[in-house]
Amino acid sequence: MSIRENKDILIGKIKYTNVWPVFHYFEASQLPQRASLVTEVPSRLNRRMLEHTLDLSPVSSFSYGSGSEELLLLPDLSVSTDGPVHSILVFSRKPLKEVRNGKFALTNTSDTSVNLLKIIMERAYEGKPTYWDSEPVLEKMMEDSDAALLIGDHAIQASWKDHGYIVTDLGEVWREWTGYGMTFAVWAVQRSLAEQYPEFVSSACEAFQTSKAKSLSNLKPLVDEAMTQIGGTASYWNHYFNNLRYDFPDRRQAGLALYFAYARELGLLDHEVRMNIWNDNKLMRVKE
Repeated sequence: MSIRENKDILIGKIKYTNVWPVFHYFEASQLPQRASLVTEVPSRLNRRMLEHTLDLSPVSSFSYGSGSEELLLLPDLSVSTDGPVHSILVFSRKPLKEVRNGKFALTNTSDTSVNLLKIIMERAYEGKPTYWDSEPVLEKMMEDSDAALLIGDHAIQASWKDHGYIVTDLGEVWREWTGYGMTFAVWAVQRSLAEQYPEFVSSACEAFQTSKAKSLSNLKPLVDEAMTQIGGTASYWNHYFNNLRYDFPDRRQAGLALYFAYARELGLLDHEVRMNIWNDNKLMRVKE
């Protein structure tokens, strides 16, 4: 990627509540180079990072795996859980094991969750479902399907409704099956930008960490905003944000490495993923 002269560096922001703590106090205007935010659903940010039309962004873990040769991970940043995630949900009329060869409607807004579902259905449950892509509208998805996958705020809002479906949390299934938590998103930067503007990347990392720490020390502003924008109760949102993990220590790296290994086995990825973490312009490779 060629660095654009006299134009803003573009930073992606996921249009879901799960990244709010990392972005709530993040000010692009305070960074040492001109930068602006691009707010989109994960699938569009993923595509732009892989097409090199976005410089730095949270990305679905799967998309980082797809573009890992040209992307670097930012340290100690992720959207992860150690069990249930509450926003990566499968809605079905029967338990998933009973429809493991059925028809699944997939959200068209993310890659990591879609491929996590495929790994669980085809490895953990030894099934062979058929899949089709849909807009994230549960009623439409279930018209001609045995199950439907929703993520993010669409999943949260659907989980509040009394629709009669069985709701399965993929974060919980992954934990029970593998013993690991699941990392759904990571923060990545174009390798070429990190090499040319290390001071900018360092400042961005510091700003994200500062926002994360400040947000998690007092969740009330985020909880109030979530209730205003999406609905729900203070109790729900406090539990939701407290349940998510925004760090990326060794145990999360190991869980994500296992996810990449399963994706490679199923042919979802065509190469082995090497996770390289940026640190003041020095690379740290995640332990195998």
